[in-house]
Amino acid sequence: MKVVRTVAEMRAARHAVGDLGLVPTMGYLHEGHLSLVARARAENAATAASIFVNPTQFGPNEDLARYPRDLPRDLALLEAAGVDLVFVPEAAEIYPPGFATAVEVRGVTDVLEGAVRPGHFAGVATVVAKLFNIVQPTRAYFGQKDAQQCVVIRAMARDLDLPVEVVVAPTVREADGLALSSRNSYLTPEQRAVAPAIYRGLQAAKALFDGGERDAEALRRAIRAAVEAEPQMSIDYVSVADPETLRELTRVTSQALASAAVRLGTTRLIDNLLLA
Repeated sequence: MKVVRTVAEMRAARHAVGDLGLVPTMGYLHEGHLSLVARARAENAATAASIFVNPTQFGPNEDLARYPRDLPRDLALLEAAGVDLVFVPEAAEIYPPGFATAVEVRGVTDVLEGAVRPGHFAGVATVVAKLFNIVQPTRAYFGQKDAQQCVVIRAMARDLDLPVEVVVAPTVREADGLALSSRNSYLTPEQRAVAPAIYRGLQAAKALFDGGERDAEALRRAIRAAVEAEPQMSIDYVSVADPETLRELTRVTSQALASAAVRLGTTRLIDNLLLA
């Protein structure tokens, strides 16, 4: 496994391989990330990962400073998983002095996470556009847990004619349903015990949908009820929206994305299920 830290090194290393699958990460890896690596290895001649805690997608009162980091552990996991290249740039390599450009995807970034975290998706779209240009992957792999992020990145790649296939893989969960996330490490044991309530709510909505319920507000109520049953949890939003436009639905005529964001102590958790 080769570890590179500059744009020039990454470009030189990339030219030595054929089809390349990229798994972009912010590090502190878990089995969700490693499942993306496994798929990338299966579908490409070579596999790359990036580890970069992107400062531009964090708001002024968010957890950039305390975001979990353990580079030696991450590199060991990636090497054991068979990754060929790892791009580990410093912030100044990605955003050098004088950097003044941002990528904005309109229409799908002003709701859900975008409404709660203004500017977040401009940071995401900009850094992913840069990674696509630097690494030049054939395919790039993202997890369904960050459903809105996947919609944004697909739109960006389409609109900017970036020659990258964006692959979205299923959410990986703990045995009790909690979606894997690096931020789960913030949870106390007591908080960890109640955290699966968000998934129980999504499952309740899916059960209603599978039973024929098409009223979107009834589905949202089912999610809220499960979360509100846990006094430690507070809701940022509960949504039943069109999976492509992310606009809230009144009735579900075909598919819907059921999603929620909750706060549990100082930790913010998101999750979603596709209703189809």
